[in-house]
Amino acid sequence: MAYWLMKSEPEAYSFEQLKKDRRTHWDGVRNYQARNLIRDEIKKGDLVFFYHSNCDEPGIVGVMKVVREAYPDNIEFGPNGKRYKTNADPDNPTWFMVDVQYQRKLKRVITLKELKEHPELDGFALVRKGNRLSVMPVSEPHWEYILNLE
Repeated sequence: MAYWLMKSEPEAYSFEQLKKDRRTHWDGVRNYQARNLIRDEIKKGDLVFFYHSNCDEPGIVGVMKVVREAYPDNIEFGPNGKRYKTNADPDNPTWFMVDVQYQRKLKRVITLKELKEHPELDGFALVRKGNRLSVMPVSEPHWEYILNLE
């Protein structure tokens, strides 16, 4: 099993919405490095931190589990979707998504500001300046450390 962090803006898709839905597909990733992680690395059973970004208090809000491995992102092939790709080829998709399932809400939001204050998290991609990836790996020691901050 591996550990991950996935970002979503609360206005686009919130953790509370995932709690209601119980399961969803994680679509709309349009960064090649993040796409490669989804397509090649993320496996069924992996655990994922749900991170709220671009909001008043960015931070880790909950945990979800990967319940379906990578498959073509249907937004790429939608008829008039916001991210519709006019030359999309269903036999050679560019973008991929995974399905995730709600596991639990954290006891409190662990903010980006707080995460940056812990030298034990040096090397964690989220706290690196300029990191913009919406999907990133989390080492097991960092995963455990973050959960202990709860």
